[in-house]
Amino acid sequence: MLAKLMGYFLLGLVRVLTGSQARWYGCPPKAEQRIYFANHQSHADLVMIWAALPKELRARTRAIAAKDYWTKTPFKQWLTTAVFNVIYVSRDRSAEEDPLEPLFEALDNGDSIILFPEGTRGNAEEPQPFKAGLYNLAVRFPNVELVPAWINNVQRVMPKGEVVPVPVLCSVTFGAPIHLMAGEERRAFLDRARTAVIALRDV
Repeated sequence: MLAKLMGYFLLGLVRVLTGSQARWYGCPPKAEQRIYFANHQSHADLVMIWAALPKELRARTRAIAAKDYWTKTPFKQWLTTAVFNVIYVSRDRSAEEDPLEPLFEALDNGDSIILFPEGTRGNAEEPQPFKAGLYNLAVRFPNVELVPAWINNVQRVMPKGEVVPVPVLCSVTFGAPIHLMAGEERRAFLDRARTAVIALRDV
């Protein structure tokens, strides 16, 4: 009950601070299994894209979060576990660990996921080159829709290194799904996926 109340509170707070405009281009907000992949400039990205999804999609959509950061305090861990139901990924792992294994498990269970393919936050206007995770997921789950998204202005709400949010009008634009083409090489696919995200910036 407390987690649900916190979810409603954060949803309202995000909408007050950001306007939280969700714009759908090329695909409707349907409750289908999807991998949403977006640019990454702030810790607020996770909350922003979560808040942009309709209620029925939020219930089955899980964001990826760095375990070392989001479990530093009991409150952060409770928030990301009980409210956002995130998938923790370890950035400090042994050579035997596959960082994608928790994502495989979530997708096998029928969940949708929110992925930031850059792997870390950036300050540039365009995303950094995408890492291999999105490609590996596309290979393993060819029937799951890959939906690009552009998060606009959220870096101004909570810039890297800052902890106090500032009210700024923001939006999340969702684009047309892409798919891994037969015989497409990893870097070609990742560059195409990155281009699909950037193309939404000016929509």
